[in-house]
Amino acid sequence: MFVPLTIRDHLERARLVYGNRVGVFDEPDQPAEPLPELTYGQFADKAKAMAKGFEELGVAQGGRVALVSQNASRMLAFLFGTAAWGRVGVPINFRLNREEISYILNHSGAEVLLVDPELRESLEGLNVRHFLTLGAESDSILFREGEPSPWELDEDATATINYTSGTTARPKGVEMTHRMLWTNAAIFGWQTGVSDRDVYLHTLPMFHCNGWGMPFALTAMGVPQVVLRKVDGHEILKRIEDHGVTLMCGAPAVVAAILDAANEWEGPIPGAGRTRIVVAGAPPPTSIIERVETELNWEFIQIYGLTETAPLLTMSRGRSEWDELSSKERAKLLGRAGAPALGVNLQVTDDGEICARSNHVLKGYWEQPEATDEAIQAGWFHTGDGGYIDEQNYVTIADRKKDVIISGGENVSSIEVEDVLFSHEQVTEVAVIGVPDEKWGETVKALVVTQGEVSEEELIDYCRGKLAHYKCPTSIEFRDELARTATGKLQKYKLRAPYWEGHDKQVN
Repeated sequence: MFVPLTIRDHLERARLVYGNRVGVFDEPDQPAEPLPELTYGQFADKAKAMAKGFEELGVAQGGRVALVSQNASRMLAFLFGTAAWGRVGVPINFRLNREEISYILNHSGAEVLLVDPELRESLEGLNVRHFLTLGAESDSILFREGEPSPWELDEDATATINYTSGTTARPKGVEMTHRMLWTNAAIFGWQTGVSDRDVYLHTLPMFHCNGWGMPFALTAMGVPQVVLRKVDGHEILKRIEDHGVTLMCGAPAVVAAILDAANEWEGPIPGAGRTRIVVAGAPPPTSIIERVETELNWEFIQIYGLTETAPLLTMSRGRSEWDELSSKERAKLLGRAGAPALGVNLQVTDDGEICARSNHVLKGYWEQPEATDEAIQAGWFHTGDGGYIDEQNYVTIADRKKDVIISGGENVSSIEVEDVLFSHEQVTEVAVIGVPDEKWGETVKALVVTQGEVSEEELIDYCRGKLAHYKCPTSIEFRDELARTATGKLQKYKLRAPYWEGHDKQVN
């Protein structure tokens, strides 16, 4: 017997098994009217109603629907309301600027754009057939009664297209199939120990490869999901206390915000002894890992992966063999990217690049066959990350072969930033690199050669006018020349080296 694996399975199990359990708590402080607390039965009805709404708008199965929003219950419904009935969701990073979002809409061929009320004014007029503001407007149009047209289940159909910055100025659309999402959710949920006794806090943006696949795993297991719109350390601790949160995911910057808030928290730290936090985006310093386990008394779990891998490739989680080790020794072991997840095969090329095979590696880049062929060679996905596999089969990320900086969990193409800076009339040469930062993991630094007078502040402001703010340099250093090879190629490794002195790897 063959039964296709689709994300409809997760929604249907939640409805059948946990239909009367409150499954979704919306963010109370948002510009739209929050949705009420929803049981999983009600949530499944919302997703189905949304599918009916897209159908009545004329979006055929296989058609693309885009959404730009901070975390919200409606965004959760969108993840199921599109793909579970055969349409393709395109969740977009709300931090991108108008031009970048316009490119994604045109490239994906999205027919509908759902936008957060805070973004409506800045995004109005974009080239899309239906422009809807999340809240009363979208609810009245999309939440329709009746049964959506049946969809012939296909696990190899594209479920979502998730755009990643990559190494070029234009983002690439990662096609995630139902099979990809299903296997990633199953393995991620299993290896993090997700059960119906958990309570999850959405500290991770849902657009990040669909919340790393956690929404699907959580829904299938009937886990109550608490929506958090904006990361705030004190508010995170409060929600943990109020809802009994046991699990969350996020970038190292989220961890830093929580630790800062914990220093000012009066009384016992919420979640002590029961909460686990899954961290990815960049490996945090071992001192941070140690503080999570000693000051918060939470379990620290680290994973490594990419949007292209849905994302789970490796997981570093405490083992019974480590129980008697000191906190410093445990933190050092947990600081590795981790051992291969179930069903993931890894190898390191002769030049030190990590390559992967699994059931949840991307189908391809949307309408970019050349990029797909470059990324997947001889059945292996090339991550663009340099590293090594130790004698225990644990992976350590040591460098990025791709020209990507990861700051606060967001990918920044150094080439894109260089192009903007180079367009300034006073800039004659530029190299953009990532430098270590305690809070963000890495920050963007530009090394520039100029032909006239221009200040650091002027160049940063110039970038802010053309790029999403998280992509802009936080510092600029003026140089007389930049290190290059005999053929004129920038030697990024040499340029980065002084800033990473004292680190055992050139990622943070």
